[in-house]
This record gives sequence, C-alpha cells and structure tokens, in this order.
Amino acid sequence: MKVWLCLLCMLVLLSAGAVYSEDMSASAASGNRQWVDISARVIQNIEGEGKKIGYPGKTAGIVVDRITGNVFMVIPDQGIWRSSDHGNSFTRVDGGKIGGRCETGFSLNFDPLGKRLACFMLDGQSGYSLDGGKTWQLMKANQRGWDAGSIQWSGDKTANIFALRHECGGEVYTSNEMGKSWKLKGKAFASVGIFDAKTFVATKEKEQGIFRTTDGGESWTKVSELQPAGRDIRIFKGAAFWTSDKGLLVSRNRGTTWSIHGKEVECSFGPYFGKDEMHIVVVGKNGFYQTTNGGKDWDRVAPLPPEYNVTIPGWFLNFGWDPHADILYASRMGKPAYKYQR
Repeated sequence: MKVWLCLLCMLVLLSAGAVYSEDMSASAASGNRQWVDISARVIQNIEGEGKKIGYPGKTAGIVVDRITGNVFMVIPDQGIWRSSDHGNSFTRVDGGKIGGRCETGFSLNFDPLGKRLACFMLDGQSGYSLDGGKTWQLMKANQRGWDAGSIQWSGDKTANIFALRHECGGEVYTSNEMGKSWKLKGKAFASVGIFDAKTFVATKEKEQGIFRTTDGGESWTKVSELQPAGRDIRIFKGAAFWTSDKGLLVSRNRGTTWSIHGKEVECSFGPYFGKDEMHIVVVGKNGFYQTTNGGKDWDRVAPLPPEYNVTIPGWFLNFGWDPHADILYASRMGKPAYKYQR
C-alpha cells in the first residue's frame, strides 16, 4: 500500500511540472522554497494541437502586473498567455496578433501602475494592450524587430517610445503614437530610456557612461561615468532606475545626474517594484535580491532557476515579481518558465 501511495505522489508532482529547490541558508531550508515549472502544460497542449513553437522553443518572456498579480508569458510564435491564478493555468489572450520572442529582459514593458503592457518582439509582430490583455493593438513592423523599448506611459491612450532595434548597428528609433510610425534617431547605442518626447538617456556600444539628450536625439551629452547593464530604465514615482554591476542606479532629476541606490549589488535585470519605492527586487548573476529599505540593505531571496545563467547582462532572460503574493517568476529563451513561492 505504501508503495502505491509513493507512486501516486510522484505522478501528482510530474503532472504539475518539474520542481527544483536550492538550500540557500539555514532559514531558507526551514521553508518550502522551490522553483516550479509553470509552462509544461501550456507547451504540451500547444504541441498536442499540432502547432509549432518557434525558435528556440518552450518559453521566451514573462512579466507581471504588479497591481493585479496577473502573469503574462510568451511562447515563441504562439503569442501572449495570461494567468490570473499565480501561474497554475494560462489562456492565450493576444488573439493571434503577437508573435516572435523576447530577446532581452526589457522586451516586455509593463506600466508600474498596472494594465498597460507593450511587447517589443523579435522575429514576430510587436504590439500593446491598454486593458490588461483584453484587447491588443499592433505596432508598425520594423524588419526583424526590437531588443528593448522604453515608454513614457502617460494618462491618455498614446505614449512616447524610444526603442533599440535588433542587430542593426545599435539603431534607435522614436515614436509618438505607440509605434504606428518610427523615426531613426541614431546608431551605435546599447540601451534606451525615455522621460518625454525630447528627453532620452542611453548607453553606447563603444563608449563608457550614460548619455542624455533634451532635443530628441539631435545632440547627446555624457552625464555620468556609471555604466548600466539593463537595456532600459524603469520609472517609478518620479525616479528613474537602471540596473548595473555596481548596484541599482537612480536619477531623481530626469536623468541629469545618477548615483548608486544604497549599497552595491550586482544586477542587470529589473528593477521590480513592491508596495512602494522602498521595496524593490533586482536580479543578477547570483540570483534575486530584495530591499525593503530603499537599497540600504540587499538580501538574496532566491537563486536563479535550474539551467539559467546570465551570459550577457540584460539579455535572453525575463523575470517578474508579484509583491502581493510574494512570488517570483522567470523565463529564459528555450527553457521552461518557473515560479518561486517564498
């Protein structure tokens, strides 16, 4: 009888997806901290219907609405899938409009205030939703697509965009109508950030530091020797944040000056905001780090999922955090998507 019960338990675990754990400390070992595959059932159903998942297979993107906790997962060439139950089940929501994959951890740009999501896809159609995934609008195609897109989320239905095109010598483009048209603004750039239609920040492919323009990209001024690793800034409550190998960088004057936000912490993905600007999660080569006091202290709260590694800072991986349920999410090109219940 005991043998049959053991076999039954194993079958239940397999049906729910693979489970992985890592003992990080004595306190962590006392809890049930583990990575759980949340994409297996979706992939199985897609393949069971005879549909082909695009290169490189499995998943390639994930993001979380910090207000509702809804999870949005990218299946290459099979669109955007949403979960409203912490990744236990997913439904495709893009109506067949969105394709391709996320090449960087900044391809998916979710408004920190919720509902509004823009998808800057590679080798597929890009687009956006202003209502939490209920309806979708398309952006004008730009050959293969994008590596990252920075958005000035505004109060109306349109927004300014500053985006980095894929494998085109660092070309950057702007749009003042949510991607319906694009204007080339320069070359040899490596990352993007936008404050308004004329004010951008960026890094360059072959020059150290942070550069800023206030005339829409006609001229650029170097404003900091600090070197971001993230491919886009994130703006929350008036402050701009940028990940780096030295720590989370912050500007409170629209990119004019930059400093390290509290203690140093190696990070290239994020930041992901919690209940307020003091509560932040970032991700780097050694896993997930959290501060609850505005960067004065950073605590490692989770490892990277199995078979995940940071090869190029800011590229190939996507992460998300539901601060209300305290669940971390991860997706890597060609790998399963996972959640980590803390």
